[in-house]
Amino acid sequence: MRENGFVYLVGAGPGDPGLITCRGLECIQTADCLVYDRLASQRLLAHARPDAERVYVGKEAGRHALPQEEINLLLIARAREGKLVCRLKGGDPYVFGRGGEEAAALHAAGIPFAVVPGVTSAIAVPAYAGIPVTHRGVASSFAVITGHEDPSKPHSSLRWEHLSTAADTLVFLMGVENLPQIVAKLIAHGRPESTPVAVIHQGTTPQQQTVVGTLADIAARVQESGLRPPAVTVVGEVVCLREPLRWFDSQPLFGRRIVVTRARAQASDLAAHLERLGAEVVEFPTIRIVPLEWDEEVAGYDWLLFTSANGVACFFDRIWSRGGDVRAIGPARLGAIGPATAAALEARGLRVDYVPPRFVAEEVADHFPEDPRGKRILIPTARQARPVLAERLTARGATVRVLPVYETVPDAAAADEIAAQIRAGTVDLVTFTSSSTVRHFVDALGAALAAQVPAAVIGPLTAETARAAGLKVAIEAGEHTIPGLVDAVVAHFSA
Repeated sequence: MRENGFVYLVGAGPGDPGLITCRGLECIQTADCLVYDRLASQRLLAHARPDAERVYVGKEAGRHALPQEEINLLLIARAREGKLVCRLKGGDPYVFGRGGEEAAALHAAGIPFAVVPGVTSAIAVPAYAGIPVTHRGVASSFAVITGHEDPSKPHSSLRWEHLSTAADTLVFLMGVENLPQIVAKLIAHGRPESTPVAVIHQGTTPQQQTVVGTLADIAARVQESGLRPPAVTVVGEVVCLREPLRWFDSQPLFGRRIVVTRARAQASDLAAHLERLGAEVVEFPTIRIVPLEWDEEVAGYDWLLFTSANGVACFFDRIWSRGGDVRAIGPARLGAIGPATAAALEARGLRVDYVPPRFVAEEVADHFPEDPRGKRILIPTARQARPVLAERLTARGATVRVLPVYETVPDAAAADEIAAQIRAGTVDLVTFTSSSTVRHFVDALGAALAAQVPAAVIGPLTAETARAAGLKVAIEAGEHTIPGLVDAVVAHFSA
């Protein structure tokens, strides 16, 4: 805790957590206290310190978790306690975010503060919908307007007679409920009824929904669609560019909610692949990797065979912790069960001598690159690993030592959240990259609930485990790798 507190007013961006600035992310990671809005992505909170205080002050029409005056007092109080406070606000703090009011209150109280600008939804949301707010030959100006003010009140602060035609593109924030009045004002003050309009709900997120029309019919179209706040309304000819410039909501996995069950340290790779293709990823790391302590001598072997990237990491990390390095393995040749495991070895500067044609343990043994008779082989692997590789190599005359270097343990912290989403019918698919993730998923949720979601599996062994557990295997990767699994998921949903 500091003697003098400090407050950062941080723009969280429009919804996509990837649009946070580097400075904003640094503030989240170092804060003692996070005060956050409804429109700030929940995934950004995962970057906060585990011991950081989290205070929700979200607002929606007619419901405020905390009035603005009390939010101001909260920021001042936490700063006076000597805390580093991150006030996380959707979009940009100074674009209809009331950040100016908070800054003024902090200044009046003598609290030091800084503003970290964010990507405003006024430009980001249209861009994600395929609509540039300016475009050569179409629009050379744009204006950002609050749509929350009631345009029909007698003394509106908006000068509609000038505003309606002052800029080529008009962007209204928070204006869905007032859309009929906004449209009427624009038409009454000179905008043609044929002017294109787009209303974009939950822009930059997998829930993004866009309704397109003209000033003459957009209010009716929005009402018919059932579209609700939050939404951004774009008025102008740039809306006609949406179809050729769509890129976000036209991706092959857009709108699909997919559960990733890999261990937390590994989930990001698969999640990133799926998110780049438009999916909403829910990470449910059903297992946690726990390195094991061991003191075996690892020199003198002809071959070291690794069956996972986890095995590579835990094996060499343990050697390092004992004061050794890669020289401890001597001149042994190296084998990997698949390209991901091979990549983990190569990342440590080690060249891989053998990867089987198909990435399962049986293939490692059956296609061994030399006669294993008389060879000494070490297999660093999981405590729960199947014995088939060691058994087959032993049957062919090799002397095999299986060395458990890690174990997988259940990690069901997110089970309640996942269970609620499955019951609500909002999960399209669950992915499995090993038999252990299948078993722990079923243990965490129960067989009946787990069986309600189609499964995508990385290979035949995982598929066998899934089917034995009563799961419906809808997708099995042709190539037993993360890219192979992603390709199979895309092919499934495209079909």
